[in-house]
Amino acid sequence: MIKAAIALVFCLSAGLLAAQNRPPAPPGQQRPPRQLDADRYSIQQATSDQAQLHTIAFDGLAYLTGDFAADTFLPPGKVSDYFGFQYMRDIDAAEGGHNTSFLTRIADNMLAVLDDAQKAKLVALAGRQQADIRRFAQMRLPLIAAFRRNLEGNAPAGTALSRQAVMRYSASLYELDGKLAFDRARSTAEVLRSLTPAQRAALAKLKFGDSRTWPDIAEQLDRRSMSHEDDVAVMTYASEMFSWYAGSLEADTYFCPERHGMYFGGFGMKTLPAMGKQNYSISTALTGDSGEAFLQVLNDSQRKLVTGILDQQKSDLAEIVTTRRAISTELRRFLDGGQGDEAKVLALSRRYGELDGEMSYLYATAFAAVGKSLTAAQKQTLNGMRVNDPNDVQGPFLYSTPIRDPQIANTDFLFAAR
Repeated sequence: MIKAAIALVFCLSAGLLAAQNRPPAPPGQQRPPRQLDADRYSIQQATSDQAQLHTIAFDGLAYLTGDFAADTFLPPGKVSDYFGFQYMRDIDAAEGGHNTSFLTRIADNMLAVLDDAQKAKLVALAGRQQADIRRFAQMRLPLIAAFRRNLEGNAPAGTALSRQAVMRYSASLYELDGKLAFDRARSTAEVLRSLTPAQRAALAKLKFGDSRTWPDIAEQLDRRSMSHEDDVAVMTYASEMFSWYAGSLEADTYFCPERHGMYFGGFGMKTLPAMGKQNYSISTALTGDSGEAFLQVLNDSQRKLVTGILDQQKSDLAEIVTTRRAISTELRRFLDGGQGDEAKVLALSRRYGELDGEMSYLYATAFAAVGKSLTAAQKQTLNGMRVNDPNDVQGPFLYSTPIRDPQIANTDFLFAAR
């Protein structure tokens, strides 16, 4: 049964590893570049049982061997992600999409094309959005804390984690995400529509999905003139402006399997070690290999708690795809010179939040049940699978920025009577 479950999960891993394990080129010859492979990175792949289960298993390992601080880590690009950047990252022909320099290179190339007035609009957008960007990260913390309480058995007496309360709270979180996305689309589309023919010609030389066409250029922002948070926002806007401009509706709709249920430390285990390291590539095999090892440690009943999530979340995932496409369609109206419907985007975003909240509830309850049933030997084995580098940046975090003593509201409202 173990082998059957693992085969279901990790047939995708073989595909992910194929690019890494290609034979080396003969001496004196350059290895041919990988061709763009839209079939390997698509909505169908992202929502498949294989992709979802290996991601869920990895999250389970990260959650049960991690802590609150690791759970809080979140790359800034995972917020308001309707601009095709994740797809451009995943299909990169140079296989550089998961290198720490990827975003910086395309952002600097985009900024080099813009004139001072256009760049000033991005800086102004960062300043205008900064409070809500920070509020989004802060709003995640009660969910993370409540899920940890549920795992540790610290729920209020006579209560259990409430599916409906989690869904309602997640809806408000995603409504804020939709507000940020709508404002970003409106403002960056204004900049893109103002491009001159010469600027458009310069952008045409930079290919979507092929970072080999992006020259290495000097930094384009004077970081001394803005806060770290504004700098991060502007670089995010610039990179996503290019992927939005050069991409498509399908690229905007696409998400990686790790996009949902982002409260369980997966990014803290996978992405945090890249912090502060130049030219660091995150392994595309880590999720699959670690998730496989996690499932092998579990007994049959524990494993069924994890694999059972697939059927439980299937309808939510399907609706998430249609919801993301509807939101992306509204945002693209700005790019085409029209006007998006803000009320529609916010309503769709609230529904998106309900769906993600329900999936997060499923993960939280399944992981807690597994965690409470682990033997001492299983715990020791799982803890031994986590590599803790004392030199890594220490959390808790607001996105990827360490913070001290985060202020978290009482989370009793996320529990209800049994």
